[in-house]
Amino acid sequence: MRLRVLLFPATSVALCGLAFAQAPQVLNIPVHHTSANSGREMYEAYCAACHGKDGKGHGPVAAALKVPPMDLTVLARQPAGKFPSIRVYRAITGEAGISAHGSKEMPVWGPIFMSMSHQHESEVHLRVANLTDYIKSLQEK
Repeated sequence: MRLRVLLFPATSVALCGLAFAQAPQVLNIPVHHTSANSGREMYEAYCAACHGKDGKGHGPVAAALKVPPMDLTVLARQPAGKFPSIRVYRAITGEAGISAHGSKEMPVWGPIFMSMSHQHESEVHLRVANLTDYIKSLQEK
């Protein structure tokens, strides 16, 4: 059985109707498989549409969202000036219970990564850890 996961920001997004002064529309498209070893590749495929390539929250889909995407470059400004690796990891997997995550607009990636990894928890952990490390690399100095 072939599992298809549909998400709007996963790989590319079509914004329609701008020329006709209509609100942007976001189309659901299938998630494509990326390397578990590349946090950057996963970020660009799954996160950049909303958060932007630079992580500042200004991706091409941001204007179509009800809740603006978070600026991921300022996470290390949180208490004690330390990047919150565990909180970011848990937000990606869906364990953190962040209100914007888990909606149609901001998917929880844990179950998606689990299906992509054919239920191998070690690969899911590798995916989320590498994605978290990439987001850490986006922090403003």
